[in-house]
Amino acid sequence: MANYSEFQAANSQRQDEPASNDGGQLDTAGQAILKLLHKAADTAEANSRQASETAQTLSQQLREAENRITELEAKLRLSRERAERAEEWLTKISTEIEDRLIDEPAVKRRQTSRRP
Repeated sequence: MANYSEFQAANSQRQDEPASNDGGQLDTAGQAILKLLHKAADTAEANSRQASETAQTLSQQLREAENRITELEAKLRLSRERAERAEEWLTKISTEIEDRLIDEPAVKRRQTSRRP
């Protein structure tokens, strides 16, 4: 790393050079700055393009996930409806079993036991 005295020596040499050389140095510095600006702009554009592509990919994945959720919710509703119908049938069957096989024979047994 250059120290301050080396910097002053290099700077004083530049000041001693003719003014026409300063114009060349300014042109070189200006061109270097423009190259850096173009490079930065290209990098920013590439980053922007990549971010846009990533956003589009994520957006598509989100739409697909939302569609899948909608499908699963529809299947869930259908399954719940089927489960409710199955429960209703089980209740009917249970009631029928109680009425015909448990309660009715008990009533008949009581009736036959009352007969003389």
